[in-house]
Amino acid sequence: MLHHVEINVTDLKKAIEFWGWFLSELNYEVYQKWDRGISWKFKTTYIVFVQTEEKFIDAGYHRSRAGLNHLAFYAESREHVDQMTAKLKERNLYILYQDRHPFAGEADHYAVFFEGPDRMKVELVAP
Repeated sequence: MLHHVEINVTDLKKAIEFWGWFLSELNYEVYQKWDRGISWKFKTTYIVFVQTEEKFIDAGYHRSRAGLNHLAFYAESREHVDQMTAKLKERNLYILYQDRHPFAGEADHYAVFFEGPDRMKVELVAP
């Protein structure tokens, strides 16, 4: 069981806007909040977002470098993936691998891949 994940972000306000919407759609609730961070919790696992210190922002993030590649979340069903895909498009969020969507993972892996703030890849996969 994963206890928590902490992610540094370049713009906490944008992170809260994006992750707050997305995680609430997956039944996460705000868990902790302070000046430079926020967390959302589902059952016993929580995800923390912290404002990166100014001196570290220029280095940036890229999922192809060493470190975190992406976060994957369970959807309730294939229909849930489709509903969330429509909501992502309504919000003008970039859907990755559009030419292979919703089977970009493999033939029986039904998911949507997209980018969040700081261009971190996020996946929502049907059980």
